[in-house]
Amino acid sequence: MSVIDFKAAQKWSKLPKNIQQILINNVYCSSCGETTITDFTLHDDKFGVVLKGICKKCGENVARLVEVE
Repeated sequence: MSVIDFKAAQKWSKLPKNIQQILINNVYCSSCGETTITDFTLHDDKFGVVLKGICKKCGENVARLVEVE
């Protein structure tokens, strides 16, 4: 994981580690379906945090929005 956005990192760190791992392992890839995101960066979003990275199975770009209150 790389941190590009400090505010996103703060939001992400508020989630329990086990929830973070569940989210990392449950990302949608248009080629593979459910996959794991690797080499991801955190980005702040008005709805929460966006994880942008690589599909573990095929290497394509994937992203996941994690809604954080």
